[in-house]
Amino acid sequence: MCMGRSVPIDATGATRRDCVTGQAVPSIRVMSTTPAHSHHDHDHAHHGHANGHDHHDHSHFGGRERKLIFAFVLTALMMVVEVVGGVWSGSLALVADAGHMLIDALALLLAVMGAWFAKRPADARRSYGYGRLEVLAGFVNALTQFALVAFIAYEAITRLFQPTEILSGMMLVVAVVGLLVNLLVLRTLHGHAHDDVNLAGATLHVLGDLLGSVAAVVAALLVRWKGWNWADPALSLLVSLLILNSAWRLLRRSAHILLEGVPEGMDTGVVAEALRGADASIRDIHHVHVWQLASGSRMATLHVELHDNDRSGAAIMAINQMLAERYGIQHVTVQVDPEHCPDQQRGCAGHGHR
Repeated sequence: MCMGRSVPIDATGATRRDCVTGQAVPSIRVMSTTPAHSHHDHDHAHHGHANGHDHHDHSHFGGRERKLIFAFVLTALMMVVEVVGGVWSGSLALVADAGHMLIDALALLLAVMGAWFAKRPADARRSYGYGRLEVLAGFVNALTQFALVAFIAYEAITRLFQPTEILSGMMLVVAVVGLLVNLLVLRTLHGHAHDDVNLAGATLHVLGDLLGSVAAVVAALLVRWKGWNWADPALSLLVSLLILNSAWRLLRRSAHILLEGVPEGMDTGVVAEALRGADASIRDIHHVHVWQLASGSRMATLHVELHDNDRSGAAIMAINQMLAERYGIQHVTVQVDPEHCPDQQRGCAGHGHR
């Protein structure tokens, strides 16, 4: 049931009812507007944490942040060891892995900062809060991987044509230690949510570094037992190609969220069709937009036309429940149209636009 009061919003007598339901979405706007109104003009002051939207834990350091900090410390320490070991032994694989660990350390630090800022409450200038910083951090992490791959590829090609002497014993010891550290860090970060591109970006860096450590161990063994000095740059080049593929996937995923694309596996046409059957009072659903703010935080706006506007409360509750239970959308803004959509001339295009 919709509880609240109707208030005039302009001189024509159009009204807005502020509704609070008992469903997963704490606050939904039911709009009945003039043709000049668009859902983009809705007052979103209710996005603040006073309405129950603050699903984040506001402690300074949660479990995820502690994992990231632990991973950052281990990675930074191992980076120093690999720099010393790489320079001492003359191994490009170790130097490249150390460079990767430097990027890893920065990526993990950026992930910690992104997760921390994401917990800051919404304010007057940022009504949705800082949650999207997590996605931005993942996007930057992917870009840094491209720069790292370019560096490794250049050095590897140079070493293939100009082989250098390598101390395989020192190289092997440092590579094995690096492999163990990376396994520990990867285990620490394992199990992040699929939608968490911030933690996914940090994990991608560590996974790439783990592959680098494996390559360094294999290269050290080949150099030591076979005398194949070319194995060091060759395996470094192979690892850079593997990193490139993963970085591209992360870049596409984070960019899709930043561009407010429809969440993966969701079709707004299918969502609209399902919502038309959510309640008997619903005549049509159109102008459906679904996007993702941050880690698992899905939002939606839509227009609904009813057979009887007196049943708007029941229709809103039905829409709310279906979106929450079937699609995991926890924040919804609904505009109830009069007999015809008032936004047709500004892009809604009646029933055809989704």
